Amino acid sequence: MRLKHLLVAFYLWTIVSSLLPASSNGLKRVTLKKRVLDLQTIKAAKMARLAKYRESHNLRSPSEDIVPLKNYLDAQYYGEIGIGSPPQNFTVIFDTGSSNLWVPSSKCYFSIACYFHPRYKSSKSSTYTSIGESCEINYGSGSISGFFSQDNVLVGDVVVKDQIFIEATKESSLTFVLSKFDGILGLGFQEISVGNATPVWYNMVQQYLVDDEVFSFWLNRDPNAQVGGEIVFGGIDSNHYKGKHTYVPITQKGYWQFELGDIIVGNQSTGVCEKGCAAIVDSGTSLLAGPTTIVTEINHAIGGEGVVSTECKAVVSQYGNLIWDLLVAGVKPDKVCSQLGLCIFIGAEYASGGIETVVDKENREESIAANPATCEVCEMLVIWVQNQLRQKGTKEKVLNYINELCESLPSPAGESVIDCNSISSMPNITFTIGDKPFTLTPDQYILKTGEGIASVCISGFMAFDMPPPRGPLWILGDVFMGAYHTVFDYGDLQVGFAEAA
Repeated sequence: MRLKHLLVAFYLWTIVSSLLPASSNGLKRVTLKKRVLDLQTIKAAKMARLAKYRESHNLRSPSEDIVPLKNYLDAQYYGEIGIGSPPQNFTVIFDTGSSNLWVPSSKCYFSIACYFHPRYKSSKSSTYTSIGESCEINYGSGSISGFFSQDNVLVGDVVVKDQIFIEATKESSLTFVLSKFDGILGLGFQEISVGNATPVWYNMVQQYLVDDEVFSFWLNRDPNAQVGGEIVFGGIDSNHYKGKHTYVPITQKGYWQFELGDIIVGNQSTGVCEKGCAAIVDSGTSLLAGPTTIVTEINHAIGGEGVVSTECKAVVSQYGNLIWDLLVAGVKPDKVCSQLGLCIFIGAEYASGGIETVVDKENREESIAANPATCEVCEMLVIWVQNQLRQKGTKEKVLNYINELCESLPSPAGESVIDCNSISSMPNITFTIGDKPFTLTPDQYILKTGEGIASVCISGFMAFDMPPPRGPLWILGDVFMGAYHTVFDYGDLQVGFAEAA
């Protein structure tokens, strides 16, 4: 009889355990949402990387020669957290390429971007602690500045106590106006944390909120799926991958950096990384970025070519309505593109979007942008829209007409735009990690953006040159992480990859 009761109790325990939420078995989950990529954000992200030598992190640890890589324009996946008691909700990018948490502050008065997102109100939180030390982060095409504060942070269903974060009081670019996220939650190492602030993940470990010092990413690449993906803190969900993970050690703390082996296009070795290249796995980047020599070879193999009309249509798709609205509102035509963050007015000198400048409001000075071609296209569209406004055309008819004008533009070589009809004949691209092949098919590395007449296919490979001794450097972003479930093992300082389920 006693044995019978034990068997019944065990059976009931098994049933109850299967019905309990994931966090009860030590796994803490955050569901991710996904937004559609557009060509404009991809291009802006590329230009931000080219401006890497002008980027800087104030107050970062002086003992590390870490080069900031982020500008967050091409981030696709985001999730929700809460800050304070009771929690104030924010949508953030969970970014393995940075280490700070920042959200807009209620004390952000003079940046338009702050008024398009929720703002943290310290007066509404019973667990808030003032710090007040100022800081700034530059991203090459925009920056945020603010001050440090401390409060509880809700991640999934666990509360991280006394977390230091940045209240952003200035967001200098309209990039943040257009973004779908409110802030950034960095999952990199403390070595690259601005102000040496303890990252959220570190506190989760130190406060024993997770059973294992591991977190993992599953990114859903199905464009029609409602769930964009999932981060699992404290372990791995076996439903997210197939087979076994291949693990490689972290070679330098800061970013999640490891050694990448040979890269193969079709069946042909590129030879550049046969003796090893540095690589970073980065959830805050949608693309695959690497040395120009290899990326050019890859894009040539897949038939990438430059199409100015694509740039034009992308600007119409992303900014056409805003250009119309600004002109109708009375904004001077020569100021529209600067207000959109596509052009910067600094006289005859060049500067990146991360450098503050003084604008002479009396005179229109020569305009430039982090991407001069985008600036030129924007200024051209302003003229076209202005001419159509004089003819009293409707917004829909005018924008359709401008798309037709885009088709008539010449097409010099430059951007890696792909013929969507040739995807089936493109080669596979294989990365060697831990002496094992990790292959991407054309369907996995080609990005389709826009809809209707603005629909184009773009190579997921972008050029990014880092000189020795840190380079050559590869950034494996969401294109790679979508194909391969990724484990970030903080305890054993390694990263692991397995085919995503």
